[in-house]
Amino acid sequence: MKSLATDLLLQTAEMCGDATALTDHLTAISYSELAERTRRVAHGLVARGAARSDRVAVFLEKRWEAVASLFGAMLAGCVIIPVNPGLRPRQVRHILQDASVRVLVTSHSRLAVLGPILADCPALGTLILVGEPAGERPAVPAWVETIDWAELDRQGVRPLHRTIDADMAAIFYTSGSTGLPKGVALSHRNLVAGAESVNSYLKNGPDDRLLAALPLSFDAGFSQLTTGFAAGARVVLLNYLLPRDLVRTISAERITGLTGVPPLFAQLIKSDWPEESGSSLRYLANTGGHMPRAVLERMRAAAPKAAVFLMYGLTEAFRSTYLPPEELDRRPGSIGKAIPNMEILVVDERGETCPPGQAGELVHRGATVALGYWNDPIGTAARFRAAPASRAGMPDGERAVWSGDLVRQDEDGFLYFIGRRDDMIKTSGYRISPTEIEEVAHGFPGIAEAAAVGLPDEALGQAISLAITPTSPDEPPDIDALLGHFRNEVPRHMVPSHVSILPSLPLGPNGKIDRGATRTILAAQTGAAAS
Repeated sequence: MKSLATDLLLQTAEMCGDATALTDHLTAISYSELAERTRRVAHGLVARGAARSDRVAVFLEKRWEAVASLFGAMLAGCVIIPVNPGLRPRQVRHILQDASVRVLVTSHSRLAVLGPILADCPALGTLILVGEPAGERPAVPAWVETIDWAELDRQGVRPLHRTIDADMAAIFYTSGSTGLPKGVALSHRNLVAGAESVNSYLKNGPDDRLLAALPLSFDAGFSQLTTGFAAGARVVLLNYLLPRDLVRTISAERITGLTGVPPLFAQLIKSDWPEESGSSLRYLANTGGHMPRAVLERMRAAAPKAAVFLMYGLTEAFRSTYLPPEELDRRPGSIGKAIPNMEILVVDERGETCPPGQAGELVHRGATVALGYWNDPIGTAARFRAAPASRAGMPDGERAVWSGDLVRQDEDGFLYFIGRRDDMIKTSGYRISPTEIEEVAHGFPGIAEAAAVGLPDEALGQAISLAITPTSPDEPPDIDALLGHFRNEVPRHMVPSHVSILPSLPLGPNGKIDRGATRTILAAQTGAAAS
């Protein structure tokens, strides 16, 4: 029985210790080796004074030391915070301050960048440095103890803090489009339930090789570790610069499972796929947003043997739905049904369950519902509320996640995403989903990515503004022809008022399109207000 997130690794190590658990660009590590190094980290942290529920942040690229640090900290009874390695120092400072981080694991090279902000983090007590020194070590505040990562191995065995499945295991900071990111607190139970649910339909097993292409700070990125370890699979860590690096790794490592977000897949289709590159892929899984049909078809052509799983989720509840591959062509645009052992409700503004066809808010109940937002009781009360009372047999006081996402359900129970309440474009009296606009754009030749936003307009309420990137910088799409395509495909009120060709769309730390930043760029070009 797996109760704690660390059981996903340790119990697999007991059963198949010689199997490879992880590979990075330098090393391959067996389950037994990774389990032993994880234990050493746990004992080392306790020996250095880490208390139960202390927050331990890991600010590293994807490498085996990052994984051992994350699982070792959880084994010690601490709360982990995977920090996206692409964040700037001021963003890292916000996380360290907001979570009152006690221990920071990073590299010598990253410390050179972080040095100036550590003085603003009074809770920080221990700095653990990975890798070889690169020049003179930057000065750190006098109250911060600095040690090398290898010293954790020399601390000896210490009693670890008691942990149960209801305890907090991790805080994931979401990359919201406006304002500072907020931390979502997850329990061990959340992480285990999510891994077991996803594995039940992806059917990961010991023969699988999962590519960890997404940041470990992203819940879907971290779940490549939890689902992989739960299944005894090999997890391949990749820090890539170019899409072709991904294609090469898929081929060289004979990857069987690839989970990504729409911008990642949009980048992948720009690369040349040698005939055998995608032949090993058993499945492709999309999360973090709508995958345009044109991108989907290009990926299916590149990996013809791969089953495609379209998933919907939010950090506050890990995953909510998935569309079985056999329904992909029968139900275009659907986000599927609830993942195993969870329930999804569609609820109207009165809290009543919506009949088929009626739009309502997606409400998620089950074992993956997070503990709430870290250090934000008001935000927690707004998003984590009692499950709808109209649901027969639902216990009083059970908390559900009210997603803020609008969906509808068909007669067979399959769900269709309409849009986020705060992303909906309100124009000419209509409420328009940005994804609907973007889908039309992706149906026009030469467009790699698209993002639609609403900008203030005195006559319309909001005008639809569209940003696109070309598949080839040397052959930008004809905007007049694109608008003609829109006029042929959608009603007049859905035709963009403005189209801008950008070299790339702004992305948040987790690789999703940053609509707030896109809105700011387009507002500056059009002279409209950004909000």
